Amino acid sequence: MMKFPEYKDMYVFVEQKNGEPAEVGYELISEARKLINDIPGRDFKVVGVLLGDNVKDKAQDVIAHGADKVIVVDDPLLKDYSTQFYTDALTQVIKEFKPDSFLTGATVLGRDLAPRVAARINAGLTADATKIELLTDVEKVGQAAVDKDDVTMLVTRPTFGGNLFGTIICPTTRPQMATIRPKVFDMAPADETRTGEVVEFKPDWETTTPLVEIKETVAKELKGIDITKANILVGAGRGAEGCLDVVKECAKELGGEVCATRAVVEDGYMDKDVQVGQTGKTVRPSLYIACGISGAVQHVAGMEKSDMIIAINRDPEAEIFKIANMGFVGNVNEVLPLLVEEIKKAKAA
Repeated sequence: MMKFPEYKDMYVFVEQKNGEPAEVGYELISEARKLINDIPGRDFKVVGVLLGDNVKDKAQDVIAHGADKVIVVDDPLLKDYSTQFYTDALTQVIKEFKPDSFLTGATVLGRDLAPRVAARINAGLTADATKIELLTDVEKVGQAAVDKDDVTMLVTRPTFGGNLFGTIICPTTRPQMATIRPKVFDMAPADETRTGEVVEFKPDWETTTPLVEIKETVAKELKGIDITKANILVGAGRGAEGCLDVVKECAKELGGEVCATRAVVEDGYMDKDVQVGQTGKTVRPSLYIACGISGAVQHVAGMEKSDMIIAINRDPEAEIFKIANMGFVGNVNEVLPLLVEEIKKAKAA
């Protein structure tokens, strides 16, 4: 017998700024569509939640990206992000519609909003997830913890400083909540022929007086290229610190960009903006060349879904070779110049 018969559907918070939805919301909707296909005998839908001012016209775009229904909370108080009003509005949406699960992007905004909402509704929240599955075998966690008729999410995230991966369930509360980093999941192409339901929701504000007044919003200036949008990346690990000029030359010859591990950034060789991994950015380029990167799970979590991974490392037992499509055992400062030379020859030909 189900513990939560009144809770249903997978909800996704569609973050937006200046009326433009962020891609991470569409990535989560695409993944939610795949997940609901694994729910037998239950009519689950994918529902997008869109908060903002004058954003109703974006609801069809959310549907085109895979949502069956969009709940729009359109209010002048939501024009710019406010912890107070966004938390109030989203809490009311959850209490009114009772979603079975609720996914949010692990962005600066999402990391502020999701835990506050979870605390308001006394729900479990898994932060910075890298994988989501639905439970199909109750025996794995025990009948006492999970009812076989309920839809239970298995949410995996790095733990113990990224050295291990833990899988978390929230069997006693609903909705099941998780934040997921951008670029972890694929974003399916938009289908403009899709149709869906649009529901407008009006919050019942306890107060319209801001408790915090925002004097000014200053956008962070990106020092270089946005590596999350790069199609080719050459990554530098500690084993490449002595030949970073060659790493940069390789990236230039390939028409790509340079990125780095946390160790290289902390050693002062590169900026935080190009750090890949658990404490950096998640990337999904067509080609990722890992130079002197050991393959620690903290870094791998940010690049393992690259289409093609080439690893160069002097340690034949390095963990990076386990996920690489192609590997070269040797010192980066010996192997990489040969690769650069061959690239130049190929371009000249």
